[in-house]
Order: sequence, then structure tokens, then C-alpha cells
Amino acid sequence: MANVSPELLEILRCPYCVSGATRQPGDDPGRLTLYRDFWLVCQTCPRKYPIREGIPIMLIEEGDKWSGVNVEDLPVPPPTT
Repeated sequence: MANVSPELLEILRCPYCVSGATRQPGDDPGRLTLYRDFWLVCQTCPRKYPIREGIPIMLIEEGDKWSGVNVEDLPVPPPTT
């Protein structure tokens, strides 16, 4: 089981939504919610980031891979590749 503390969840943001050229509008873009203990789901864009071995994989390319997948269809646990 992944173990993301509420404190970490409070500070993590979607890297796409907070990056310079792709920064999204608003006071706090890119907030993430924890889904089934294994996924961080962006509330601003469609990206989803897996948590593998307790480590959030916060790469834009990784979030892109899962952007077209419905939250309820995300594999638990996430694949390792």
C-alpha cells in the first residue's frame, strides 16, 4: 500500500499545471487528490500520477500516459513500467 502523508499531499502539485509555459490560471492550480492509495489525480487537468513503492512518480510524461484513462479504470496497483 502506498503511504502518502496528508502533509505531502498538501504541498504536491501537478508539474504540468505549475510549470512556466504550461502554468494554468488560478490561485492554486494543479492540486492533487489521492485515489485508492496508488494514484495522484490532478484537479485542474486530466493527468494522473502513479505511486510506486510509496514514491509519487511526478513526471509530466508519466501523467500524460494516464490522462485518457477514467479514474475508476486506473490499475491498482499501477504497473511498474
